[in-house]
Amino acid sequence: MTRTDVCCVISFQHCSVEMKLQCDVEVVNRMLPTFGMKSRGKGARAVLSIGKHLDKTSQRSSVYMMICTAKDRAGSKYKLKDNIEKFFTWFVEEGKATVRLKEPAVDICLSKADANSLKNFLSAARLADRGSDASSLPLSTLTPVRARDVEQPKKKLTIVSKKDYPLTSGFPYSLEQLQVSYCKLSRVDMRMLSLKALRKLDLSNNHIKKLPATIGDLSCLSELVLHNNHLESFSVALCLSTLQRTLQILDLSQNRLQALPAQFCQLRELVNLKLDDNELISLPFHIGRLSKLRFLSAAHNQLAVLPGDFRRLSLENLDLFGNPFVQPNSLDHKMNLTFPLPLQEMASRAVANLRITFGPDLIPAHLCRDLEVAKTCICSRVCVNFYIKTAVCMNLHQVSHTVVLVDDMGGTDAPVQQHFCSLSCYSEFLDNSLQRGIR
Repeated sequence: MTRTDVCCVISFQHCSVEMKLQCDVEVVNRMLPTFGMKSRGKGARAVLSIGKHLDKTSQRSSVYMMICTAKDRAGSKYKLKDNIEKFFTWFVEEGKATVRLKEPAVDICLSKADANSLKNFLSAARLADRGSDASSLPLSTLTPVRARDVEQPKKKLTIVSKKDYPLTSGFPYSLEQLQVSYCKLSRVDMRMLSLKALRKLDLSNNHIKKLPATIGDLSCLSELVLHNNHLESFSVALCLSTLQRTLQILDLSQNRLQALPAQFCQLRELVNLKLDDNELISLPFHIGRLSKLRFLSAAHNQLAVLPGDFRRLSLENLDLFGNPFVQPNSLDHKMNLTFPLPLQEMASRAVANLRITFGPDLIPAHLCRDLEVAKTCICSRVCVNFYIKTAVCMNLHQVSHTVVLVDDMGGTDAPVQQHFCSLSCYSEFLDNSLQRGIR
């Protein structure tokens, strides 16, 4: 026995599980091309086992591989000892491998297997081929399988009744879409967060008050629906998670949100965002950073004015109906300027205007936070904590192709915040506004 064989045997002796593997299998006859035929190139869900079988011809027990599928639950058996011509394991880390047999002349193509389970199975097959002592292998009994063992992996599951909610059994590991609605869930079931293939999670119409940060561990999640729950916040941790790279559709409508964190705009893959029927008094300061956003609805909230960064959006559809927007007055302003400007403000402005790289390793963390919410004046220069602020009227068609009417009067204008870095910029703005009014 080689050193590799000994290592495999030792690892198997520490493993009490039987030698079974669940994956997709295609058995390809290598003689088909001789007869001008091709394999169909598609695997079937199967359970593979390695165990002893009595050869009726020789009346001796040998180690065989048995493959059971939905069409052949009794299984087909293939002798292993001195019968494996070659293993193809280039893509074993992706759950793929091929075992080439001498007799019959077939290639057993394996795919969609757990990588570690596949490695153990191939190691056992290699030992059986070399004639290793069968007592050193965790052999299985070669018996027919149950129908559910060879069913295709379930990719979509919809539960819309509390009585159908799985309390004892788990969710199928292969799920890509999961909807659990009308089940009166007060929190997210942690079992859902182990579904690593999940692309869409719909938890609408429940009683969820808080989202666990571990939702951010769902590395494939592109759609999250939380419509009609009791959410009061959207955590910073979620904004900084892998959702930054994957989340495209987010529905937070009909909740109890009063604000979204500044870091919300880190979710830069968002295409569709629904915030209707909440209690939002403002939208995130840097909402313009959501450059891929095309559909935005925030109807029936408490928005009085939109952030200045709103101008940078490029939308296909926008709905802000039913918000208590104030009628902007250029003369109605908030003055937050001192003369001369404090040294810290001047330094912060210089860092922003000169686009100097900054970070908590270079300057204090509170200064980084200030610079993160720096405002842009109409002169294109930056102001940080000292400015003049007012609201100006903007036609929403400037940022969206289609606009749902803002009010019952048929208007498509809304107030947007505007900051000025100095009195001279504010005065110039007032002069231009007055001249437009005279015309």
